[in-house]
Amino acid sequence: MSEENTPAEENTQAAGNEGAEPSFAIKRIYLKDLSFETPMGLEGYSQTKAPKVNQELNVQVNKVNDTHHEVVLFLTITATVDERAVFLVEVKQAGVFEIANMPNQAIAQIINANCPNILFPYAREAIDSILNRGGFSPINLPPINFDAVFAQAVSEAQQRQQTGATADA
Repeated sequence: MSEENTPAEENTQAAGNEGAEPSFAIKRIYLKDLSFETPMGLEGYSQTKAPKVNQELNVQVNKVNDTHHEVVLFLTITATVDERAVFLVEVKQAGVFEIANMPNQAIAQIINANCPNILFPYAREAIDSILNRGGFSPINLPPINFDAVFAQAVSEAQQRQQTGATADA
């Protein structure tokens, strides 16, 4: 009697082959950490000047296994008046993403641009929600072009390598 593979078994076997189809999936999105401070206390609510809002951004990647990556988007929002902090919000919005059967360059692009693009709206909502609960108006952060940010980082890294190679010669 000959053995036949079912279509599900064939797909499972193909996933381990070099010629397998590239895949990308969101496995989980979650709020990893959230911090809110109002260093000025009650004085912060009575400010007549509009605060200056500063935004810092960072992305951290933790490889869970060969196909799963945890991507953490760090956002720090600081509002100041006369160089005094009115409020400070720090958010770590995270996601676990499955990325398989792709070249390293494509994986780097997905992890550093696509994944943060997916996480950013969640982080923005968490920031606006905590500001509202803290008695402040939402700040409605503008979208960020993570593709451009990643392209600039790659370009700067290439320039540093060329400069380092030239200095060694």
